[in-house]
Amino acid sequence: MKVILEQDVKGKGKKGQMVNVADGYARNYLFPQKLAVPATSDNLNAMKIRERARQAQLERDRAEAAENAKKLEGIVVKIPAKAGGAGKLFGSVTSKEISEALKEQCGISIEKNKIVQAEPIKTFGSYEVKCKLGFEISGTIHVIVTEAK
Repeated sequence: MKVILEQDVKGKGKKGQMVNVADGYARNYLFPQKLAVPATSDNLNAMKIRERARQAQLERDRAEAAENAKKLEGIVVKIPAKAGGAGKLFGSVTSKEISEALKEQCGISIEKNKIVQAEPIKTFGSYEVKCKLGFEISGTIHVIVTEAK
C-alpha cells in the first residue's frame, strides 16, 4: 500500500515522502498514530500544495535576510556602558544588548543568537560584529561602545 508520511518514521522515510508499506502496517500502526495518510489523488494534491507553500515561504525568508543584510551596511549602533579604570567595562557587551540597541535605534529586529561575536567586547571603542542572517547570508553591524553617563 502506498502512503504519504506525515512525520518521520524510522526505517521507512521522512515527512512528505510517499512510501510503499504492508497493508497491515499502514492500517494498524501508521494510520491510527497519524504518522501517514493513504496516497490518494486528493492527498497527493494536498502534499504538492503544502510543498509549494513551503517553497514560497523559504523564498520570502531568503528575501527578508538579503534585505536585512542591505539595511545593515551603513548602520552604526551606539551602546553606552559603565566602566572602571583604564576604560575596561564592568562585564562585557553581549549580543542581547546589541540586538536590543539595533531594534531601538534603527528599527531592525535581529535575534540575539544570530549575532556572532569573535571575542567579548570589554573596552570602549569601535567594533564590527557579524550577523548570520540565514541562507548563507551575513551582514556586519558597526558597534560603538561609549561611556554611560
